[in-house]
Amino acid sequence: MSEGATQRLPVIEKPDDGAPGRSGDDTPAEPALDGRERRRFWSGRRVPAAVVAVLLLGVLGLFLYDIAAVRADQPGMRWRRELADQLAHRPLDDTWVRVGAGVAAALGLWLVLLAVTPGLRAVLPMRRTRPEVRAGLHRDAAASVLRDRAVEVSGVQSARVRVRRRKARVRAVSHFRELDDVRAELDTVLADAVGTLGLARPPALSVRVRRPGRKG
Repeated sequence: MSEGATQRLPVIEKPDDGAPGRSGDDTPAEPALDGRERRRFWSGRRVPAAVVAVLLLGVLGLFLYDIAAVRADQPGMRWRRELADQLAHRPLDDTWVRVGAGVAAALGLWLVLLAVTPGLRAVLPMRRTRPEVRAGLHRDAAASVLRDRAVEVSGVQSARVRVRRRKARVRAVSHFRELDDVRAELDTVLADAVGTLGLARPPALSVRVRRPGRKG
């Protein structure tokens, strides 16, 4: 559920003051019109990259130690000899060979997927008011704003808001007034609230209103 306290808007990718688009009299530049502002922010993928780096470092360290031991006329590691023997004698249709190949393929596909997808799904790109600045709004912050506006509508007892990339779902509980009247006012108020968020791709609204459930 994308509900939470309002957060400060993160400002990302702001270059030096001498970047194009800044005039000498500080006149605001025109917003970007090429559609790039709608692209999601890319994640650094620091945790997966760190895990892969640590695993590779450990494996390479073991092999380097084993090679150094063999060069020094010492017996190689037992696990490497057993692994080489197993790989030499086991057929390709062996169950364990298939399991190992499947695990390796799944890890490879996972890393490829991380490399080609942006990530940061919780950050919604905002419209650019200056071409050298990109800003994003967290979904929880957007949901908090819409929820606060929804509960200000007369007749709304409570509201739950869930914001996604393309749609914002609002579920309100009304304890008086006609449901159709409350829903119509919510549509108007929330449409105005979505416009004030400044998102590059405003989400479509889905509003539902119901009566409170019976207690007991």
